[in-house]
Amino acid sequence: MNSATTRTTWRRLKRNKGALIGITIIVLAILVALFAYLIAPDGSPNANRMVVEIGGQKPGYTQLFLQLPRERKIRSASFATRLLFGEEDKYQYIPIQSIQQQKDSIIIQQYIDEGITERVALPLYQTRWQEGAASGPFKVITKKFHLGTDKYGRDILSRLLVGVRVSLGVGLVTVLISLSIGVLLGALAGYFRGRTDDAIMWFINVIWSIPTLLLVFAITLILGKGFWQVFVAIGLTMWVSVARIIRGQVLSVRELEYVEAAKALGFSHTRIITRHVLPNVMGPVMVVAASNFASAIVIEAGLSFLGVGVQPPQPSWGLMIKENYNFIITHNPMLALAPGFAIMILVLAFNMLGNGLRDALQVKE
Repeated sequence: MNSATTRTTWRRLKRNKGALIGITIIVLAILVALFAYLIAPDGSPNANRMVVEIGGQKPGYTQLFLQLPRERKIRSASFATRLLFGEEDKYQYIPIQSIQQQKDSIIIQQYIDEGITERVALPLYQTRWQEGAASGPFKVITKKFHLGTDKYGRDILSRLLVGVRVSLGVGLVTVLISLSIGVLLGALAGYFRGRTDDAIMWFINVIWSIPTLLLVFAITLILGKGFWQVFVAIGLTMWVSVARIIRGQVLSVRELEYVEAAKALGFSHTRIITRHVLPNVMGPVMVVAASNFASAIVIEAGLSFLGVGVQPPQPSWGLMIKENYNFIITHNPMLALAPGFAIMILVLAFNMLGNGLRDALQVKE
């Protein structure tokens, strides 16, 4: 699309309240993904700080902790490392009910479970504890878990924030792969027609006939389980709709006068396709790309729930639902509902953006 068309599309998007809401949510999600480890209460890698004694707690749960040094010295991470991967905890967190100092020791009532504590004496020289002293390297702190903790005692809010990266990452990789393959095959089929079109359409129809999840399972089994493998697997299954749309658009555009003029001037097929045909048929593809982004998020969550997607301890919203879905019928359904709501809101945002793009570009259904 040229600059004039882009400006017109943007003006129409700004008049569409649904699209603006979707864009706002997506921008916020991108900012959260970029700075997840800096804003999350648990900034450890993968937000994987486990305190099993407080597992399965409800939203708003507050607990007293004693910070103690790790047995090995943890080097401070650079800002870039913290931003990308988080920073390993320098302390271990012991949940306690109370603490007091007696001569050269501190006596704590360590929290074991609801209504169960254990009395533990720690040498003062080992802890170097200073009650209420902000400058003390080890101290008693209070942590509030706004969305509760999972069964391993990890902060649900922190894992939700870090999990945004997985959802946006899988959507981005999927869209890039699906657009690359779909645009290439669709343009070749629509431009050259004949046997090329027949061969590509036969391949498209074969892929189209295979259920998406079944095809993702097959590709995942070939590539293996893992973070990038599931991204590629989903991307390789979602290019078909892009190819069909591109083919239909190219079939109509190739008969226009400016394409015939380019052929008469002796331009190569590659130049005609890339510089004269594709820029004028990419409008509908943008709508499909937004839809594919939303679909990829749902498929990744489903794969992670089934255990063939992102692997622990990396936080994925689908994996979080799998780990905590049994709490739905017990005392704490929010542990599984929170990632479910996050998936719903992000998918809704991309669908609203897609609808707004469709209206702005005046794409016929």
